[in-house]
Amino acid sequence: MAYQVLARKWRPQSFDELVGQEQVLSALIHSLNQNHLHHAYLFTGTRGVGKTTAARITAKCFNCEQGVSAKPCGACPSCIEIREGRFIDLIEIDAASRTKVEDTRELLDNLQYSPSKGRFKVYLIDEVHMLSTHSFNALLKTLEEPPPHVKFLLATTDPHKLPVTVLSRCLQFHLKHIPNALIQARLEFILKAEKIQFESEALNLIAKAAEGSLRDALSLLDQAINQGEGQVLSQATANMLGITETHLLYELAEVIAQQKTAEFFRLIKSIEDKPTDYAALLNLMAELWYEVSIAQQWPEYQSLDWQTERIHALAQLVTPTLCQLLYQMALQGQRDLPFAPQPKIGFNMTLLRMLAFQPLDLTQNQPQAQTSTAKVATPTAVPAQKKAPLAEFNIDNWQAVLQALPLSGVSKQFALHMSFEKQEGQTLYLNLSQEHQTLLNPKLIERLQNAFSEHYQTPILLQISISQTPLNTPALQQQKALEDSQKQLQEKLAQDPHLDFIKNNFNVKINTIKSIS
Repeated sequence: MAYQVLARKWRPQSFDELVGQEQVLSALIHSLNQNHLHHAYLFTGTRGVGKTTAARITAKCFNCEQGVSAKPCGACPSCIEIREGRFIDLIEIDAASRTKVEDTRELLDNLQYSPSKGRFKVYLIDEVHMLSTHSFNALLKTLEEPPPHVKFLLATTDPHKLPVTVLSRCLQFHLKHIPNALIQARLEFILKAEKIQFESEALNLIAKAAEGSLRDALSLLDQAINQGEGQVLSQATANMLGITETHLLYELAEVIAQQKTAEFFRLIKSIEDKPTDYAALLNLMAELWYEVSIAQQWPEYQSLDWQTERIHALAQLVTPTLCQLLYQMALQGQRDLPFAPQPKIGFNMTLLRMLAFQPLDLTQNQPQAQTSTAKVATPTAVPAQKKAPLAEFNIDNWQAVLQALPLSGVSKQFALHMSFEKQEGQTLYLNLSQEHQTLLNPKLIERLQNAFSEHYQTPILLQISISQTPLNTPALQQQKALEDSQKQLQEKLAQDPHLDFIKNNFNVKINTIKSIS
């Protein structure tokens, strides 16, 4: 007997076997059990979630010889013939290949004939959105009032392309993406039934790669079985998908959190030696930091897609602030990947950024800053040529230092609202006025830090605290200087005899005085 692919062999034959759609189809199941039948049903959803399968099961429910119900017997001739695709009263039409109005009219001409064998003549139109406008117009009247022995089952991945006149004539069921956990459970069930050895991590990788489509997952599973020579193995599956095994992702995340540079480069090298989909790998890294962030806020959190123990272990290695920063870096890396010289370079630079730009308080076991303090310090790469180390300076020339930095816009305003406190080695301690603490975000801190490092040609670390007391910042000094200048200008004009003459003889009123120097 010829080999049958898993997606066809394990196609659900009842609503009970349709994974992840129980709530969506509950109204349909109830109406079938009560024999309250509509004349047209529309099944929508992305690829591989069970639209056509649900339609075929519905056709089986209509024509089961044991009577109409949501649980066809599966053993009568009608059920068997529908399962094998040879039931004469189930007419399946691929709208993508029969878009012409002549095809639709031919279909309508045959509606008048009673079913040859079943209770109903069922028309299953797949990808119905591909029909032409003229075909829809020809179908509308019949779709609204078909003969009593006719049922329409429509399926589409794009319901937005259907005319509203068609939508209004159908009962609609939108099948949702299938969660990874349900896909993985289904794959485990099938492999056990097929007596095929498997590793759970491999099934987790397949479930993620399927992106909510069980059919895609089964196709990938077939491929993984061949790749593993009759078994589903993590290493072989990861190579097939072009991504690394999840244990390597955990290890990468751990060495990034602990800043173990030598171990970091060893893992990078091991990833480069494998066929790798770097975009998928960055996506998994973002998912990992997302789960870690949840675990930090919810100690009882149980992960469905990752090893819960390792997620909670990572949650202890990084602060919530750092976790958010790492997640954002992964997302930014995904966006930048198409612009990188090579995907490998874009991926490596993203991870190097994670390794380099981190707060000083790397672990939650270190002393935490008080609530009034937001401390952030991130090292920048050391340039090839260095100037002399940063000289000591005090608050008197802080404004001059800021004016010399390559800053503009919001970044410059952010710097001007801070005062200098002290310098310890390559670390600058700064204070930010409380009314401007909303400016404190990793992106602006990174820009300011890079500006210092670029200007002085040496890595500079910043540690910024929120001050509860008023600060004499450069921005405040500038504002005071402007006000003093304006006051002097007003006093000077008040003593000008020419201005008095103009005001007295021409009835002039001065509204605004502005310096244009």
